[in-house]
Amino acid sequence: MFAFLLRRLASLLPTLVLVSMLIFGLQQLLPGDPAKILAGEDQDPTVVAYLRAKLHLDEPLPMRYAHWVGGVLHGDLGESVRTQQPVLELISQKLPVTVELALLAFAIALAIGIPAGIVSAVGRGTAWDYGANLFALWGLSTPNFWLGILMILLFSVQLGWLPASGYVSPFEDFWQSMRTTIMPAFVLGNAIAGVLMRHTRGAMLQALSSDYVRTARAKGLNERTVIMRHAFRNTLIPLTTIIVVDFAAIIGGAIITEHVFGWVGMGTLFNKAINGFDLNLLMGVFFITATLSVLANLVADLLYSALDPRIRVVSKS
Repeated sequence: MFAFLLRRLASLLPTLVLVSMLIFGLQQLLPGDPAKILAGEDQDPTVVAYLRAKLHLDEPLPMRYAHWVGGVLHGDLGESVRTQQPVLELISQKLPVTVELALLAFAIALAIGIPAGIVSAVGRGTAWDYGANLFALWGLSTPNFWLGILMILLFSVQLGWLPASGYVSPFEDFWQSMRTTIMPAFVLGNAIAGVLMRHTRGAMLQALSSDYVRTARAKGLNERTVIMRHAFRNTLIPLTTIIVVDFAAIIGGAIITEHVFGWVGMGTLFNKAINGFDLNLLMGVFFITATLSVLANLVADLLYSALDPRIRVVSKS
């Protein structure tokens, strides 16, 4: 397993390098001169020259990228031009908030999507199947910002059950934290639940039509044992990648949802970086998000090898 992990890490490093180069290059395509924008309306030539030197804008693009990579290798993502705080410090403050939201959203997605997919596959062609597919279609086609606004109008404005915005740490007040988290978590988990339902249904239909399931039924095993211990267990491998990668997608998708519900997570940092033309902060947010996605693929590979050791054998050849 350790050798398998080393091989996967070695293959992910070039991916991270290419992703960082792509993000850094695309960032340079943003319209406007960063130094002049940051200098304000007066655009004092002395201030503009200082900002150019500080941001290495007076150097060629490869040199600017080399400066940034050198900082990353030393654990330094640069300094926010607007707040004069280290980017890594800002991200370390906001990332746990987004991860908390993503974890609850993912728990909701798993609790809804996988059971719905199983019920849909077992009851293929029935009202349960059509209802589950309708739910999946609704989840996939509903914009997060629209659903979030509707939930605020219903549960906060009309019913007064939940706070419309804000964030409370679970270490300060757990139940109040749950009250502030449940709506944005449901909005995020809603679309992922639809994806999980469709993939679970497809994998279960394939498993239920396999020879080993027919053999299990021929032995006289009850239907629940056949479905859960034989059919569903064999759907875990194809579902693993979807589950892990979707968790990384939730973190990326939290940006819009956090803005709707007034959260102070990675979405807040992203909005500040865009509105303030803070290139170092913007690069840091993009790079950390991309790194989480790459690590999610590594976790999926490790789970794959744990569920099916034959994958490790194949990877050696």
